[in-house]
Amino acid sequence: MVTGASSGIGAAVAGALSAGGAHVALAARREDALLEVQSGLESREGKGSIVAPTDVTDRDQVRSLVSRAEEELGPVEILVNCAGVMYYTLMKNRREQEWERTVEVNCKGALNCVGAVLPGMLERGQGHIVTISSDAGRKIFPGLAVYSASKSFVEALSQGLRLETAGKGVKVTTIQPGNVATDLISMSGDEEALEEYGQPGGARVLDPEDVAASVVHALAQPEHVAVNEILIEPRDEPV
Repeated sequence: MVTGASSGIGAAVAGALSAGGAHVALAARREDALLEVQSGLESREGKGSIVAPTDVTDRDQVRSLVSRAEEELGPVEILVNCAGVMYYTLMKNRREQEWERTVEVNCKGALNCVGAVLPGMLERGQGHIVTISSDAGRKIFPGLAVYSASKSFVEALSQGLRLETAGKGVKVTTIQPGNVATDLISMSGDEEALEEYGQPGGARVLDPEDVAASVVHALAQPEHVAVNEILIEPRDEPV
């Protein structure tokens, strides 16, 4: 099950998993974009994927997503939390709606998805929860204070979950990308913050497929091996 699968990293992850033979439930708010992503997935006999328009901030919608995925594709063995938002904003400019949206999607959305799949994984004694975090979960960046805080939240959540599920067959991984060529930056409306902190640095940034490859690497390890976190950066933008 891949959230945020309509574009960017989520779409790349869905493509990589499908190419590897996984049945994939693609979830995001935009059904038309999901259908476009689905049309590019590996085709094979039987139902290899489903499209499920979902707002991850709505707990009931997430539960319905899991129920449908399990009914049509089988137990959710892998959750990839890709749904997320990012706004460059200066704290003094009080972009409170953007702050709230960041917390709703990045924090509450991740919680809703984990809560929906974890009981089944524990019951089966098998599962892997992967969350697309950020290098901002390790280092706080100016202009991204609230975003950095939200990624620190998912890092702490994942660490706690990892400890609680040790010995129970569940793996928990965070992927921490630096700059990626996605449309996230286009969400920002604080021109002052963008001017001061959001300008391109000139280095070649990561492609979504680079991040997807890190997800596949974590998932492909032997049963006894857990990749807890992967920090992946553009070569010329070290942290």
